[in-house]
Amino acid sequence: MKKILALFLVFFTGIIFAENTIIALVNNEPISLHSLDDEFISVKTNEKKIEIINTQIGYILQLQKVEELNLIPSEQNINKVLLDIAKSNNITIDELTNFDDIDLIKTKISEKLSILNLQRYITQDVTYPKDKIQSECFNNKLIKDLKQIKVAQIIISEIDSELKDTKQQNILIKGFLNKLSTHISKGASFESFAKLHSQHPSYKDGGVSDWLTVNNPTLKMLDSLNTNEVSEIYSTIYGLAIAIKIDERFISSKLKECEEKIIYQNAEIFYADWLKNQREQAFIEIYYDKFK
Repeated sequence: MKKILALFLVFFTGIIFAENTIIALVNNEPISLHSLDDEFISVKTNEKKIEIINTQIGYILQLQKVEELNLIPSEQNINKVLLDIAKSNNITIDELTNFDDIDLIKTKISEKLSILNLQRYITQDVTYPKDKIQSECFNNKLIKDLKQIKVAQIIISEIDSELKDTKQQNILIKGFLNKLSTHISKGASFESFAKLHSQHPSYKDGGVSDWLTVNNPTLKMLDSLNTNEVSEIYSTIYGLAIAIKIDERFISSKLKECEEKIIYQNAEIFYADWLKNQREQAFIEIYYDKFK
């Protein structure tokens, strides 16, 4: 987006203001010849001119919907983009705001941000294509170079005691976790203890975690555990913990990129269908005799 917006300073100075000839109507909003870019005037074929007009019709339909849904960007968001443009062009924000076409630049920024807001709004409830993600992202084409594990944890953040000192509290918590670890090592159910004693929301599932990427010393320690082996006590942001390793898998480090690509493509198709439907419902008239 930064690169596109940075080009405004280059292109806006070359705008040709043609005669104010109306060549199309979109819900009674006119498209005049001077509102199109230079390409429309220079192209030779009607097919290409129709393609340019259709693009402008789609643009106007989106902006009309932005108005209807009140998705116009704030002045603060527009100013953020202006700062990006200034930095990209190695000029100060004051130099940019003194540019002759600054009002036109602001208008175009507002329109582009408006359409981004509309795209997010329309696609916000689009469901993930789980089957496609499963078939394309979890296959042998992607090198599985990333290890993940699942663990079950018992996490204790506080213990009933009159002691208020954090260090003293931690000593008591470690003593309690050591007792639990001893019982589990002798055959007691980790799941039952987790449901009974863990103070983390995962206690409901027996302390089972999501898939965790093995990328730090604690997770490497947990990954090294044998079946049913209880870990040493370790710190988490929620408190002190013990755990057992319950599963492992290898995935591709490109998995997230693959998933995001498919999700984006799915949203893009949904939005294109939505925009096509908007066009079918709109009043549109193109004056083909004005092309010449």
